[in-house]
Amino acid sequence: MIDRLRQKAFLPESRKGLNVRFGIAEAAQLLSCSTNRIRMAEDDGRLPQPPATDTGRRLGYTVGELLNMRKVLGASPERSPLDVPAVIAVQNFKGGVGKSTVTTHLAHYFAVQGYRVLVVDCDSQATTTTLFGFNPHFNISREETLYPYLSIDPTQADLLYAVKQTPWPNVDLIPSNLELFDVEYELAASGSDGQSVLAARFRKLKQGLMDLARSYDIVILDPPPALGTISLAVMQAANALLVPLAATTPDFCSTVQFLSMMDQVLQQLKGAGIDVNYSFIRLICSKFDSNDPSHAMVRAIMEQSFGPALLPVPILESAEISHAALRMMTVYELEKPIGTARTHKRSRQNLDEALGQVEQLVTQSWGRVTPASEEELVHAAA
Repeated sequence: MIDRLRQKAFLPESRKGLNVRFGIAEAAQLLSCSTNRIRMAEDDGRLPQPPATDTGRRLGYTVGELLNMRKVLGASPERSPLDVPAVIAVQNFKGGVGKSTVTTHLAHYFAVQGYRVLVVDCDSQATTTTLFGFNPHFNISREETLYPYLSIDPTQADLLYAVKQTPWPNVDLIPSNLELFDVEYELAASGSDGQSVLAARFRKLKQGLMDLARSYDIVILDPPPALGTISLAVMQAANALLVPLAATTPDFCSTVQFLSMMDQVLQQLKGAGIDVNYSFIRLICSKFDSNDPSHAMVRAIMEQSFGPALLPVPILESAEISHAALRMMTVYELEKPIGTARTHKRSRQNLDEALGQVEQLVTQSWGRVTPASEEELVHAAA
């Protein structure tokens, strides 16, 4: 069934592509410069002239061309060599909160902004791997997942073997499939020496990811929605935590339990000599329906309970996100709206604002101050 969906989304036997383009106004906004500066760079040969139709209309810029523009115009957001790469675990022990959807949209948001991103699918359900266009049952073998590195009898000394290119020039993926769950069985059956084996695997995953992270700005981890050994290893390997939750009573109660359990687990990890440090821990409300009074009520309770730990802008429930997922895509990959242009624009603007909150937390951890807007400067002067 997954393969049939894949063939419907893309041409049979072909790989997923990336055909999204950005107009000059949007490119200028992303690069924080004027359209005139881009045109001048094209006129003097620093940038290539963009392709055009027979009528002379510009086709827009690809993601790869945007990355080149950033380098030429000095608009790259890449971290400095002294900045620690952000390793963000998108974690909740309850399924159905949009964890993989948040992971893929966050990765593509960062990619559009010009960051170098690595996504690590640690969940044997492999939803994130599927959204990146791979069929985990046919395209991915166990030897291409984290398994050869984390198993009881490892055959790999580092994680370079598992890194795959994606359609995005600045996003790589370590995929997953159902066989990754064998790691859980092996570590659970490791015998009386299990505690020291687990501790060794926790440290090993963190070391392997930090070695890889030297080539990236952002590493996003998608762990299983359960408190297993892989989830514990991911929690220890990350230096930031993003917890998605839906605005429903079961999700709220489940997340409270998750946070309470996580607090106990972190104390146990520290007691075992395994250090855990997060530059930030934030909750983000996903699948929020602004027209549903019950969602508004639960979100108000969230705000009272979690305070500033809850990001102020939720990810709105949108048909555009659902329709894109059916095509194994995110909203950032769509060449044109699937629904109405208004629905697409609203969804994209909301995602930019909601996920931009996470970007701000990352850049703050690097010691960067968000520049004030013109409006803020005017108010300050007044």
